[in-house]
Amino acid sequence: MRGILCRGLRLELVAGLGIALALPAPAILAENVRGLATETTLTVETHDPDGRTQATVIVFGADGLAATGAVSISDGESQLAGAALDAKGQATFELALPAGDHMLRAVYTGDPTHRRSTSEAATAQTLATTTPNFGISIAPATKSLVPGESGSFIASVTPVNSSALTAPMFVTLSCSGLPDQASCSFTPENVEILPNATSAITSSMIIVTQAATVGTASNRRGGSVAWALLLPGALGLGSLAWGVRRRQWLNRLTLLALVGLVTMLGATACNARYNYYNHGPPIPPATPAGNYTVTVTAQSSNGVTAITNSTTLALTVQ
Repeated sequence: MRGILCRGLRLELVAGLGIALALPAPAILAENVRGLATETTLTVETHDPDGRTQATVIVFGADGLAATGAVSISDGESQLAGAALDAKGQATFELALPAGDHMLRAVYTGDPTHRRSTSEAATAQTLATTTPNFGISIAPATKSLVPGESGSFIASVTPVNSSALTAPMFVTLSCSGLPDQASCSFTPENVEILPNATSAITSSMIIVTQAATVGTASNRRGGSVAWALLLPGALGLGSLAWGVRRRQWLNRLTLLALVGLVTMLGATACNARYNYYNHGPPIPPATPAGNYTVTVTAQSSNGVTAITNSTTLALTVQ
């Protein structure tokens, strides 16, 4: 009896120890799901008094390695720009800031192995200019899409010293740096800045990605039918050519058969026009996954000089 009690006590101790060891597991698992902590730093340098400011963002994980993903720059509550981190965990922005004091912050959005983090605030001060100009910003500054999805953004063109305008200024919007199989459009593509205007003029921007497509069964059947027609014909011609040596009267028949074969090939699957109409255009690939920095450019010209300002957004294709 004493042995049985001892064994029972040992089993209870082992079971209790197993429960005690199992209890912290969810917390450890949750920590792994959240990923590593990160540190985001922001440095700001104003190049000249007209508002052109360079901002550099660096993001490192708690393990000391560079993070991946996207970062955005905000001025107070307004998002200005976004960009994808490079292999060093760094992104550089060229910002066209209006005159005044600015409080900039960088926000790292995180990735599957790193947690979100925000930098300390950095101040920038820019002076008023005597020439007309404008600033450009984009919101949201970061966006994640699955191939086949589209994303909506708002591009804002803010007048700078528009009181110096003697006529309306027209600004054209465009984008570059998109991944393959993706496109962008603006509505409207051209915005107008009136003299003495102070409010931002907005344009709706849409980025469209391409999903993977699958060929149809009819295309495969079409190829099988073509082979079913061509292969017997080719074998028949081979036998005719072999028989020419024996029967001279087959020369003309062989020539007619060759002409018929060439005509059939030109009218069926070996003809590019036939192939397009019966099998359709080539199947386009999906937009490749990755982190991309898309540049949004605003340009105006009075016929003599051109004003060009740009901002960026971070696009993640999953």
